[in-house]
Amino acid sequence: MQQREQPVAVYLDVCCLNRPFDDQTQERIRDETRAVYNILLRVRCRELAWISSAIVDREVRETPERRRRTRVQRFIRFLAGTHIEFDDTVEQRARELGLLGFDPADALHLACAERGGAELFFTVDDRLVRRAARVADALHLKVQSPRAWVEQQEGSA
Repeated sequence: MQQREQPVAVYLDVCCLNRPFDDQTQERIRDETRAVYNILLRVRCRELAWISSAIVDREVRETPERRRRTRVQRFIRFLAGTHIEFDDTVEQRARELGLLGFDPADALHLACAERGGAELFFTVDDRLVRRAARVADALHLKVQSPRAWVEQQEGSA
């Protein structure tokens, strides 16, 4: 792993955080799980700095399965550094992102990630990745799947 002076700031949406607890019988799910764990390891090694948010907290609290909810909350508590709360700036940016076609929850996640200075936004939601690619010039960060990012990192090593 390549070292930088400052760790790269990243944001993981809740679908990423849940991936390790999904049914691992599908190859794609297993690959994404490995990628999420790779990212979390890089956070633990301080190569990446994890930014979380109030929208992550809210979505995790709404997770119906108690065991999954508790495990995801542990990830957040032990590894996330910066925590972004809702404020007028976040809400205004989320409205702007909504006008670009992002659904309200995704827009809030993206706005929080931008507010926290994230360079990378990780999601396993293909629809969100495609939407972000179409409006990349309007975003202040890069939206990518964990699997694609890890593959890029391993390819450049």
